[in-house]
Amino acid sequence: MSKVAWAPDRGDIIWIDCNPQVGREMKNMHPMLVLSPRAFNETTSIVIGLPMTTAEYNDTNPFAIKFKGPKNVTSYVLGHQPKSFDWRARGAKPHPWKQAPHEVFLAACEQLNQIISICE
Repeated sequence: MSKVAWAPDRGDIIWIDCNPQVGREMKNMHPMLVLSPRAFNETTSIVIGLPMTTAEYNDTNPFAIKFKGPKNVTSYVLGHQPKSFDWRARGAKPHPWKQAPHEVFLAACEQLNQIISICE
């Protein structure tokens, strides 16, 4: 039996290195909510997603989706900062939270759609 290599999938939370960063972009290792499907991620080595943070100042950010993670940790998915990264080159790995709650994933998709109107 062969072991299938890990690849991020839609709804997963991963760690990814956001460096190098420019201007007000996020830097260093951050969690990311994956929006793109595994087949795309595997084939292209690109992952499309939304960065996440625990920075409390996002409590008043109208584009941040707030939720409670494991151990009651408040986290924010930043719906206004879609990113595409080469997940292999940036050393992405699974986050201990594994996946975002389904309602958080749907809220993030809805938030992004309101900004860029990809679906009418």
